[in-house]
Amino acid sequence: MKYVIGVDLGTSAVKILLVNQHGDVVYVVSKSLSLIQEKTGCSEQNPQDWVDQTILGLSDLLKTFNGDPIDIEGISFSGQMHGLVLLDENNGALRNAILWNDTRTTAQCQEIYDAVGKERLLEITNNPALEGFTLPKLLWIREHEPKVYAKADKFVLPKDYLRYKLTGELQMEYSDAAGTLLFNVTEKKWSKEICDVLGIDLAVCPPLVESHAEVGNLTPEVAEKTGLTNTTRVFAGGADNACGAIGSGILEDGKTLVSTGTSGVVLSYESSNEKEFQGKVHYFNHGAPDAFYTMGVTLAAGYSLRWFKDVFADNESFEEFVADVDTVPIGSNGLLFTPYLTGERTPHADASIRASFIGIDGSHVRRDFVRAVMEGITFSLHESINIFRKNGKIIDTIISTGGGAKSEDWLQIQADIFDAKVVKLSSEQGPGMGAAMLAAYGCGWFDSLQECANEFLAEDKVFRPNRANVEQYKKLFTLYQEVYRQTKELNEKLVEYRK
Repeated sequence: MKYVIGVDLGTSAVKILLVNQHGDVVYVVSKSLSLIQEKTGCSEQNPQDWVDQTILGLSDLLKTFNGDPIDIEGISFSGQMHGLVLLDENNGALRNAILWNDTRTTAQCQEIYDAVGKERLLEITNNPALEGFTLPKLLWIREHEPKVYAKADKFVLPKDYLRYKLTGELQMEYSDAAGTLLFNVTEKKWSKEICDVLGIDLAVCPPLVESHAEVGNLTPEVAEKTGLTNTTRVFAGGADNACGAIGSGILEDGKTLVSTGTSGVVLSYESSNEKEFQGKVHYFNHGAPDAFYTMGVTLAAGYSLRWFKDVFADNESFEEFVADVDTVPIGSNGLLFTPYLTGERTPHADASIRASFIGIDGSHVRRDFVRAVMEGITFSLHESINIFRKNGKIIDTIISTGGGAKSEDWLQIQADIFDAKVVKLSSEQGPGMGAAMLAAYGCGWFDSLQECANEFLAEDKVFRPNRANVEQYKKLFTLYQEVYRQTKELNEKLVEYRK
């Protein structure tokens, strides 16, 4: 039996999957990572921690593996998007990496708009300037740490640095490059225009490759430390959302992924870059060849439900907490919730807005609130689906992953609100599986990623929309949308009172 490895470099942990030729996950190893948050809005990590924990995880995996290491043919990577790793002329990290959830760069986003123009930026990158992206971080370093910036020879994203340390080869692939704001998504090349306007040397941008491209082999030193062989083929990999899409089979038009983690993601496959979303959703290069994906984000999706549980049912299991939501009617007995605990991203890029319960009365009990939170999260995710459909996308099949797939009642709520077939996969490994699939495809096990998905992925249960429920939720969705407009100004006035 032959095997591949998928490495998913997340924010809180690096997760490593060993997958065989049938798509069975043979072993899973996870190693935790720590954040460095010295000031409000700052979020960093030491790049060496990624390397150390990955090598440790691979070593643990090989100690458990009973087969011949020569049968592990390939390895590929998924990684957290938008982070900035600055390298010197010897490819050494100049400072801690600034992560995707770092928000110190508001002024730099405005600097980008002033120099490039909002419309022109959208034309080139297909995305607005947001604090989480890479380019604003690069400009922040130039302004606040000029000595560090002067030494910068290249920048890469987190998984690219990890891959470099394992192979000695430095590249970035298209799906992660698309999240930098320095990349022409349509032409699949770095934007000389943006670099020139902002005074950035184009040479700081690394070489580009496809996600399935073979980029080298493990170094002898890494092979010795991990127990792998230095003949193990290494493939570029992709951004976590691109790999999550691959690992969920989002590889053809009409298929959409809804992932309910701490944040929520609605990701839809695009066979071309011809659609126009006016910057309301993200538009990135897919990890699949010559494809794209559009993406909307709910900042506090699963986090909203976890917050409510932690405050009001800390000692209960998740299953106990949501056990009786099916006894609550649609609309939670007249209760609406907006999941803006940490602001919102899609369709409202608003850092000031906060969550609301609307319609509370003395008859409401806890299960009403639990269902209202589930419905509110799903309404927020539906905002992105609504944008897609208004711009001509057909969305008929949705793969649901994350916390939202752990409750069958919630899956039915999703089917009714989204008015689409919602599918739960039999095995959910997300970005790590997507990375493994890129390695399997790169090794030549399959002629396409779709063929790989047909072998590796299987449906567990399908939830279909109930027409009567769909109509009720359509009316409630219009009320949900009104809450943002009615509370926006109030929340702006409350900012001064927040700690």
